[in-house]
Amino acid sequence: MTEEKLSLDMNEILNASIEAKYEKLNQNEFHRRIVESGLTRSTIEEISKIKKEPEWMLRLRLKSLELFEKIPTPNWLPDVLGSLNVSNLELYVKPDVDQTDNWDQIPKEIRNYYDVLGIPESEKKYLGGLVAVFESEPIYSNVKEELVKKGVVMMPPEDAMRKYPDVFKDYFMKIFPASDHKFAALHGALWSGGVFVYVPKGVRITTPVEGFFIIGTEMEGQFEHTLVVADEGSSLHFIEGCSAPQLKKYSFHDGMVELYAKRNAKIKFTTIQNWSKNVINFNNKRAWADENANIEWVEGSLGSRYSFVYPTTILRGKNASSTSLVVTLASGEGEWKDSGSKMIHAAPGTRSKIVNKNIGFGGGVNIYRGLIKVNKGAKGSKAFVKCDSLMLDEKTKAYTFPHNQVLEDDADVAHEAHTFRMSEDQLFYLMNRGIGEKEATSMLVLGFIDEIMKELPFEYATMLNKVIKLELDKLGAVA
Repeated sequence: MTEEKLSLDMNEILNASIEAKYEKLNQNEFHRRIVESGLTRSTIEEISKIKKEPEWMLRLRLKSLELFEKIPTPNWLPDVLGSLNVSNLELYVKPDVDQTDNWDQIPKEIRNYYDVLGIPESEKKYLGGLVAVFESEPIYSNVKEELVKKGVVMMPPEDAMRKYPDVFKDYFMKIFPASDHKFAALHGALWSGGVFVYVPKGVRITTPVEGFFIIGTEMEGQFEHTLVVADEGSSLHFIEGCSAPQLKKYSFHDGMVELYAKRNAKIKFTTIQNWSKNVINFNNKRAWADENANIEWVEGSLGSRYSFVYPTTILRGKNASSTSLVVTLASGEGEWKDSGSKMIHAAPGTRSKIVNKNIGFGGGVNIYRGLIKVNKGAKGSKAFVKCDSLMLDEKTKAYTFPHNQVLEDDADVAHEAHTFRMSEDQLFYLMNRGIGEKEATSMLVLGFIDEIMKELPFEYATMLNKVIKLELDKLGAVA
């Protein structure tokens, strides 16, 4: 088996998109620029041919490409992305390894990425199932026997498309269609790898399952797709891990997550994103909650240079509920962390809670964009938003753009936002009790995000703790 690669000029795509945002290009000119970049119909057809996909998936990809060219550029796309060197980006990289359920069969040079992060050991101790994606394809997939006996399905989406074609087609890119925005359309055209999970009626999984994604080379694009379906009365905790080694040039990530919680079902989705500091990260996340269903988002967005993540839940069933807890870290000049959450109340008695914690220093920029929408008829709905920003120096910036649309009189919506500087009084108090300045700073930062840390599994909270302390070393504050 040989490695296969397809490339394009992402610089040309980003620059054309930014120019289109300011109406400097018409649709014909934008199409010409996109074709010149290498993103063409024949490129999409080649990806579909390599992956041996059915005709309906090829049609979906081509329709997504068409929408990518037609949909306006989102206002939140910063102009600075046009200056990045991401020419000759490898949009599809098929690693030179066959998919397996045995770590010993994975070449040492690839397995080392996972060994350093402790993934095989975590699987043995804590996880009910694991799918590991390297570059553009899954290389490892395994589900423990106890889950298989209960009828749980967990596998790469490419396998699910062949083994369960009707179920897969019913849900794939239905809650997050390619028509939603430009980079959702780009994902629809180029997606590869990811995880598909189906939990049968009444099955409650007590051990988490995980999808772990690694970008292994510079100038690489990763477009994985995670699709989770929890049938009536079932429950699941899915952990998403993202990592990349420190590379000299940029890489590009445009992933997608779709969650379906049916009546009385519960899904908890935890993300630990620690891409290296030269990754551009788009992560499209949306959930659908039926009657009495519950969705929990927990997001630790620590890595990447530029990040755009907005977990969203559509509360479409009576008494459905959702929480979204997000922490972001912008720790250097030019780092841009654009985050937030969206809750759509589309049924009576629905409840939502958003807590966003942003930490910035070294000239980093944190942005919160949130939406609470209560549709007419969603009587008795309640929503609460709390957005806090902690800035550790004078160079850091924090912006908050909340958006509340309340179309129902019988609804309760509350929003609060706070911006803090590091408290010298608190530092002095801790140092007066024999705690060094470095350790005191770490304690205050970790205390600021305690509300989110306590929702993480212990081993992941420990990892998040270590990563934040290492980042604080730039301030001279490390435990």
